[in-house]
Amino acid sequence: MTQPRGSAAKSAALSAALSGAVDLSALKARAEAARKQPAPPAGPAGDDGPPPPASAGAVIDVTEATFQTEVVERSLRQLVIVDLWAEWCGPCKQLSPVLERMAAESGGAWVVAKVDVDANPRIAQLFGAQSIPTIVAIGGGQPVDAFSGALPEPEIRKWINALLDALRDKLPSIREAEANGGDPVEEPEDPRFTEAEEAFERGDFAAAQAAYERILDVEPANELAKNALAQVKFTARAESADPEARAKADADPSDLAAQLDAADLEIADNDVEAGFKRLIDTVRRTAGEDRNKVREHLVALFDLFDPADERVMKARRDLASALF
Repeated sequence: MTQPRGSAAKSAALSAALSGAVDLSALKARAEAARKQPAPPAGPAGDDGPPPPASAGAVIDVTEATFQTEVVERSLRQLVIVDLWAEWCGPCKQLSPVLERMAAESGGAWVVAKVDVDANPRIAQLFGAQSIPTIVAIGGGQPVDAFSGALPEPEIRKWINALLDALRDKLPSIREAEANGGDPVEEPEDPRFTEAEEAFERGDFAAAQAAYERILDVEPANELAKNALAQVKFTARAESADPEARAKADADPSDLAAQLDAADLEIADNDVEAGFKRLIDTVRRTAGEDRNKVREHLVALFDLFDPADERVMKARRDLASALF
């Protein structure tokens, strides 16, 4: 399920895969049935809505025991953004505070449901998460969209606002928050990232690369810019790769350029294991400068993914075996 970090196209593929793979309908049915049970004695006058979820606030810690109440049942009224994270995950520590701050700004339109995947592995398995951070939007008892990796804040805001627009007539909490003045606070976008993202969207990869490099010249530790730069470089290569590269590489294993292009195309098509295996096999067949070129290409592909991705960890082990 993992996609190259920061890739809008791959995040779309993730969303499509998730919608077919995750079925919360049974949990949703139970939640709706519970809501249709005879109501307890009425509260204050005018309070005829369903009882609020068990927890209040913009950020909720969710466990396997509370998942149905805090995520599925809550999502019948309120957009729930599930944040699959772990203490050891570096990108999670950058992404989670952004989501939490934005949820607090929303005035109750949506909440963040934080799930520690180490303590709650069955929830991660439910969503088929192979790496973190993975962010899943739940509305009306079902997943509606998702992405993986640490995206820049402007992209996250666009994603959230699109969800609110799409679900406004289905989830009462969105209109309630807006009526109470709880519209998300629109912070000025970072013009440096905007410049890079616009260049990327129009296919000017050289300009996008230069823009991200300028950010890193000033902020060498900016992980969002690092991840985005790696994605730009990869996308530029994959876009320019020979579309017949896989056939050529399979027909002639000694064609090094074809092997590199074929691996890029396989990664772009989300056939990650095949792309990694192709280059590891090429490392085994080559020596000297050719071997080093293939190794460097493969390591650059690793950087597109979360270091904890099982496919990356296995490929690193296989590469070490091939080299030594």
